[in-house]
Amino acid sequence: MLEYYPYIKALHLIFVVTWFAGLFYIPRLFVYQIEASQKPSPEREIIGKQLKLMAKRLWFIITWPSLFLASIFAFWMLYLMPSWVDQPWMQVKLIFVGLLYAYHFKCHQIYKQLQQDVIKYTSRFMRIWNEGSTIILFSVVFLVVVRDAINWIYGVVGIVLLSILLMLGIKLYKRIRDKNPDA
Repeated sequence: MLEYYPYIKALHLIFVVTWFAGLFYIPRLFVYQIEASQKPSPEREIIGKQLKLMAKRLWFIITWPSLFLASIFAFWMLYLMPSWVDQPWMQVKLIFVGLLYAYHFKCHQIYKQLQQDVIKYTSRFMRIWNEGSTIILFSVVFLVVVRDAINWIYGVVGIVLLSILLMLGIKLYKRIRDKNPDA
């Protein structure tokens, strides 16, 4: 069965990429849905209906299936290489994967609310929320690539700095948008 490991790993990576594509895009659709809800009628209804359809297709045709397939191939790899679970980098990675599942499930909750026209968050919050998957992606990729060579202090500082840079970028974008609404 180990001879199939590279194929299983390749499929895992493909579905991780498509899963993240969905997780990167769905909060953007949430931003657009929230902003569309503030437009005058009939624009609000027309745009809102289209955005709901786009979110539904993205969520159920790409994102959810990708989560399941990435998970199946991940568990299969761990089944073939059970000693990895004993390695510290893998344990930390699995914590981040748990956070990614939590992020996904929270996105699902927000998706369901917006499909029912229940708006509990601002578009600004959604822009910040959108960066959660980016931080998890950076963390997991560095853990997997660097593994045991990682210096945890530098890793934590790096994630904090990345988070700060993302937040500053969001604030800068907001200022640019406030000056030029078409940006």
